[in-house]
Amino acid sequence: MFNYQPMQWLFLFFFYSLFGWIFETIYVSVHEGHFVNRGFVRGPFLPLYGCGGIMMLLASKPFYENVVLVFISGCIGATALEYVTAVVMEALFKVRYWDYSHKKFHFQGRISLESTIAWGVCTVVFTHYLQIPIERLLLSIPYNFVTVVTTVVVVVFTCDFMLAFKTALDLKDVLIYMEKAKDEMARMQKRLDVIIAFKGEDMRESIGDKIGDIGNTVGSTVGAIGSGITDRLDSISDSLENSFKLVKDKINLDPTSYVGNVREEVLELYAKYKVIMARFTPGPVKNFFVWYRERTIEGNPTMSSDSYKGNLEEVKEKIRNIRKK
Repeated sequence: MFNYQPMQWLFLFFFYSLFGWIFETIYVSVHEGHFVNRGFVRGPFLPLYGCGGIMMLLASKPFYENVVLVFISGCIGATALEYVTAVVMEALFKVRYWDYSHKKFHFQGRISLESTIAWGVCTVVFTHYLQIPIERLLLSIPYNFVTVVTTVVVVVFTCDFMLAFKTALDLKDVLIYMEKAKDEMARMQKRLDVIIAFKGEDMRESIGDKIGDIGNTVGSTVGAIGSGITDRLDSISDSLENSFKLVKDKINLDPTSYVGNVREEVLELYAKYKVIMARFTPGPVKNFFVWYRERTIEGNPTMSSDSYKGNLEEVKEKIRNIRKK
């Protein structure tokens, strides 16, 4: 039982991933009232289900004759997989793709007693009933055919996963950028309030002019948050050369005292550099990545972020408004 060749294991991984995608897409689409291409990647696969299916087979294999031990191994193995996956994805992308915080018995919102029990029941049902006909079907297919089909799927899935991974990292960068922009504007407003308090009413007009100048640079960046990521970032790209020159001048003037501030300014310049390089990206390619980002957000309607909750909601709202047009 469950003795397969490497390509057969890989075939089963994609088979379970496809099954998971079908199940969750139907469930979420019914819940949302419209079709939702569910999942982290854009193709019809949910890798977590693929990993879960393989884990169930491997974890239950030593205890197959004892249903109770199969149940316990499924509970432990699947819950551990779910928790580790959640921690890794949150660490990488600053976004939580599922959240059990609304459940009565949960741990950090990443796992819950309800899901753990469900995983155990699924392991028993899956290994003792569903996997039997699946195994017969798999073993009836010529191994060479399984190898060819699986290889093609691996290539397509790898490309899809790489794009999804890049999109998730881009989303993280956007959330961080939005937070920094808001913080900067808040600090700027406090400084202006202090100036007004000390200088009096006669300085309001002069300060108003300065605020207008600021609005043409940093302020316009933050003000454009609701109008889309590209527009917001484009407003700072023109100042790249001047900013770079300023950094070099500061370093040349006093290298020792400026060391602590260099890192932050260089990171900001690097962000601007990425924006300018993006301008040279061909239109069809750029539009493809925009499409990919929108589908990623639409495919995970329950995604949340503890660190950037408000910013993520702004991005979601922006995508919803685009879809309505």
